[in-house]
Amino acid sequence: MTEQKNESDALYPSGSEKLDRERAYAKGLCHEHNQLHPSQMDERNAILRKLFGKTGKKFLIEQPFYCDYGYNIEIGENFYMNHGGVILDCAQVTFGDNVFIAPSCGFYTVGHATDIEERNKGMIYSHPIHVGNDVWIGGSVIVLPGVTIGNGVIIGAGSVVTKDIPDNVMAFGNPCRVVRKI
Repeated sequence: MTEQKNESDALYPSGSEKLDRERAYAKGLCHEHNQLHPSQMDERNAILRKLFGKTGKKFLIEQPFYCDYGYNIEIGENFYMNHGGVILDCAQVTFGDNVFIAPSCGFYTVGHATDIEERNKGMIYSHPIHVGNDVWIGGSVIVLPGVTIGNGVIIGAGSVVTKDIPDNVMAFGNPCRVVRKI
């Protein structure tokens, strides 16, 4: 269901038996990953390979890590996510090669209806997030639904990324804005 809905602006119900089962499965794998000793790298990565849609050969995701489904997440080679990473992957989330993410960052493909009645019924929307190659994302950054971050980008700590960021720039702020080319 999430695969079909993430390409449109359509609202859809946040819960169904199928989606609830898929989220429970992902939460179980996240819990298993988060409970392992930090030195158990092979076991941790095996869980993430099972959880994610695609991984590069070399990656490290620090504990704790949380996601909604996992199968909508693709990470490239030489990927690093520090402690406290959250990926709400109701739509596709792709990370290129050589991506470094600081602590407490969130990637949120999902949002709630703005209409009060629809929101109270649990209606949501989702849009994919894409992060290019050679990207560094500072601590406590939030990336919102539908955003593309280009190649060679640095996003400053504490930013809220609401719109696309072009290649080879430094950007920061709330909302995140390009401050210079690099």
